[in-house]
Amino acid sequence: GSNFIAGVFIQAMNKKLSIYDAMVRGLLTPGTALVLLEAQAASGFLTDPVRNQKLSVKEALSAGLIGRDFYEKLLSAEGAVTGYTEPYTGEKISLFQAMEKEFIVKEHAVRLLEAQVATGGIIDPVHSHRVPVEVAYERGYFDQEMFQFLSNPENQSRSCFDPNTHENLTYMQLLRRCVPDPDTGLLMLQL
Repeated sequence: GSNFIAGVFIQAMNKKLSIYDAMVRGLLTPGTALVLLEAQAASGFLTDPVRNQKLSVKEALSAGLIGRDFYEKLLSAEGAVTGYTEPYTGEKISLFQAMEKEFIVKEHAVRLLEAQVATGGIIDPVHSHRVPVEVAYERGYFDQEMFQFLSNPENQSRSCFDPNTHENLTYMQLLRRCVPDPDTGLLMLQL
């Protein structure tokens, strides 16, 4: 999955910024920045659009791409890809299983699943590949209720604030408004 919002492009200045840097400069709300960064982490890595680097959450913190304020939440989002460890058995479990066992808050898990759907499909943490929502359901990654919820675009949370239009949008809607960076091909939210 590489079809995610990688950063911000300020058209007037012809300048690329990371999501976190755009938030620090007041161009993105902290809530939107967190949702965009969680979507990156839930897709496998955080992206530095200026240096065109893909980093783990830990590497991103060391590189200054994110701040400590987002670190724990982004580590949790990264677990959507790497899987979560069941504390009693040591077994690797999926995001949905972690939500069912209340290791991760339901609203957070749903946001991460929505981000995975928007960026190419549900990630199987055991086999490390993406599958369509239907296949994930057939394989038992989540129940029928979650399948129906994820299959209907009307259900997606409007947790992304578009600073251009001042609308609250779903991640997928904001993603559609992005433009590819001519140098890297990364999708950038244009301001």
